[in-house]
Amino acid sequence: MKIQIVYESKTGNTKLVAQSLRDFCQNNHDVIFESVEDVLEVDQNEDIDLYFLGSWTKQGDCGETMKKYCKKLDGQKVAIFGTSGFGGSKNYYQTLASRFSEEIPKSNEILGSFYCQGKMPSAFRDRYEALLTKNPKDKDLEVSIENFDEAQSHPDEKDLRDVKTFAKEIIEKL
Repeated sequence: MKIQIVYESKTGNTKLVAQSLRDFCQNNHDVIFESVEDVLEVDQNEDIDLYFLGSWTKQGDCGETMKKYCKKLDGQKVAIFGTSGFGGSKNYYQTLASRFSEEIPKSNEILGSFYCQGKMPSAFRDRYEALLTKNPKDKDLEVSIENFDEAQSHPDEKDLRDVKTFAKEIIEKL
């Protein structure tokens, strides 16, 4: 089977997940592994059996470059994956997957999705702390700081194992 893994990563989290996916898939399949920036202007390879598309989360959606790339797909089998600084909620990840899926033309078949938490730049914590200083009773800001601290260890080894399990399940569908 020929698999193309295309990812957009701003802080390295999604790239790390994509690399784990690649490591799993290349054991038994022909894999093309590229960042979305490298393939955006290239003609689609028509003999791809499966696309894994991955993106960082930008304000609850996939990245802008990935959105542009998705529009180029037609009649393909696609699985999506991503990382998000805000994590822990299966419902939230399903919302992210749904938004990402909306960027993929309906002529394609979406086989599934995988999301995990990813660490955030320290500027986020700094901003939360500054806001908390101005609003010391804001429980939402306290939760945001706790989430930031939790995210610093992700994607972790479990996340990287879980994306391999996801890939195995998607490939078995074909």
